[in-house]
Order: sequence, then structure tokens, then C-alpha cells
Amino acid sequence: MQLWCTENETEYLGLTTRVKETLFAGKSEFQDVAVVDTYQFGRMLVLDGVFQTSIAEEFVYHEMIAHIPLFIHPNPKKVLVIGGGDGGAVREVVRHDTVEKVEMVEIDGLVVEVSKKYLPQISKAMLENNPKLDLKIGDGIGHMAAAENEYDVIIVDCSDPIGPGEGLFTHAFYQNVYKALKPDGLFVQQTESPFYHQPLIRRLSKDIKDIFPIHEMYLAHIPIYPGGMHCFTIGSKKYASKDVDLSNRQKLETKYYNEELQKAAFALPNFVKELIK
Repeated sequence: MQLWCTENETEYLGLTTRVKETLFAGKSEFQDVAVVDTYQFGRMLVLDGVFQTSIAEEFVYHEMIAHIPLFIHPNPKKVLVIGGGDGGAVREVVRHDTVEKVEMVEIDGLVVEVSKKYLPQISKAMLENNPKLDLKIGDGIGHMAAAENEYDVIIVDCSDPIGPGEGLFTHAFYQNVYKALKPDGLFVQQTESPFYHQPLIRRLSKDIKDIFPIHEMYLAHIPIYPGGMHCFTIGSKKYASKDVDLSNRQKLETKYYNEELQKAAFALPNFVKELIK
């Protein structure tokens, strides 16, 4: 008997992959959590039936959500990651020599424990108790509301805007992000598919433009996400992507990110430009 795992990306579209074995299936206080070993992508984390990350292609998302904003800021020392329970974002953040401290606030401790057990390649910084990393299991929304003038860069590595991630896609949340950043700080958030989540992207773009003087979007190509084209949105108080100078910055060994992409990722197709105009 063949086993298959399907994410219903829209009412009319699904992405299906054949499964060798279910390694973990459980339910936390917040969501269904599973790890499956697939033929196409290797081990994959699935939350509430939605594909989150896999061994085969995780480097795309994690490199792009971390390195792009951290190189836009000229000297990021203190970083906050909201969500990111698989550990991939903080694995990339701690590699930056300018970064002195990374706080990570993940609401679901089960995601962290499952990722450490079944996805050690992704959760490397958590497994090694990296000295830069301060991991807290708790509510990222509440943490953000209490912070003020504290972070150089904030990375919102959230799941979809349903369930525990819903409150991370609101105007009030972005106001708190602005407050939590230092006067020259910036933040980035994964903001779904330009093909399949257009109303959400329009609303978020408007909200972030209302609050931040600089609003930008960039793209990456991620096979397990709806449509394969995924977008990230930046709100910045001072620094823009066009002003980045990498000539004296650290050189990192990466699989997807490179210096050309640092600016080229912000070149948007016309339909995406219209979407956020």
C-alpha cells in the first residue's frame, strides 16, 4: 500500500508527495504536528496539514529569510526571531559575525523538540546550544508588545495566517514590531504566495507602508510552497536594499543565497508590483 501526504493549497489545488514512513504524529496545545519521510523531499515537517520545511530544500527559505535582512542592516548585533521552531532561521542568523545575540520566541515547544529529534540538520543551532542563542517557549505576540527600542533586526518566521500564526499578520502586531526595533532597525516576514494569497499580501503591504518609511518585497523559489514562488516583506526605518554594500561584509558559504541575489531578489514581476502598489 502506498502512502501519500497532501497539502491542500487552495480549494482546487493540492501538492502531494509519496511517503516512505511517518516518523512522528502528535498534537500540541496549538496544532497537529507531524514529521514524514518522503521519497521526493526527504524528511518533512507538517503542521496542521501544511508543509513547513524539508531536508531537500529548506536551505532556500532559511538562507533567504535570514541573510537578506541581515546584510541590508550594516551592523546587526541583536536579532529577534519570532516562530521558526524548526531552528533553520537561527541556524543561519548565528553564522553572522556581527550578531552577538539572537532571541528566539516559539509558541509551540513540541515543534522545537520534534525538530531537534528528527531534523537535526535544520535545528543545528538549537541542538548545539549555540552561545549566541536564547530560546524561549512562549507567545511571540506578547513578547513583541512588551519590547521597545531593543532589536536591530526582527525576523518573523511564522506559519500560515491561521491558528497560532494568525495574530502575526495584523496592523497592531506591526506597530509593536516598529516599537521593538531600534531607530535604524528593520524587520522581515514571510508573506506567502503572490499567486494564491493576493488579498493577504495587499492588506499586509498597506499595513506595513502605514507604519514603516521603507517597504520592500523580495522573492525566492521554494518547491514545497504554493506555486513555488514565495515572497518576503521588509519594513525598515532607515536602510533600503538598493543601498547595500557587501564589499567589506562577511562571506558566507551558502546553497541558494549569493551576493547577486541580495539585490536581484527585489526585482519583481509586474503582477507582483501591481499587487503591492
